Amino acid sequence: MSQGSLNDGSLNDGGPSVHASAVKVGQMAVLIRGPSGSGKSRLAFDLIMAGRAGMVERAVLVGDDRVHLATVGDEIEVRPAPVLAGLIEIRGLGIRRCNFAVHATVGLVVDLDAVDAERLPPAESLKTSIFGVEIPRIPVSRDFPPLPLVVAALTTTKS
Repeated sequence: MSQGSLNDGSLNDGGPSVHASAVKVGQMAVLIRGPSGSGKSRLAFDLIMAGRAGMVERAVLVGDDRVHLATVGDEIEVRPAPVLAGLIEIRGLGIRRCNFAVHATVGLVVDLDAVDAERLPPAESLKTSIFGVEIPRIPVSRDFPPLPLVVAALTTTKS
């Protein structure tokens, strides 16, 4: 796995910047989107902790708060914003430094505070398109904790 440091020269912008967080879980990234204050950083940290606890595969931060997306073949690659690489906000502790992956392929999108979140969502709401690439999606309502949904999506198969 590629890991970066803040001055190893391996980071570049790599595409447009978006307000989101991303965590590499196993071989793919979970891209976490949502309005300010919706819990993107919290879910990113929770996923890292879930990886440490063995609930999901090893999980490492890609980027928090702002990431860069780019099309690579028929996949979407995510990279940390260089100025924020290796930094994550932890409510109650502030900005903390941690290991990070310099890039990962987006395999799942989580939309926090999603208006289309439902108990039994229609199939069309469980996918999204980024730069023309279709990616599985989890819409999460404001009043539901996102971690159990993400862990379920990463560890189960559709029946």
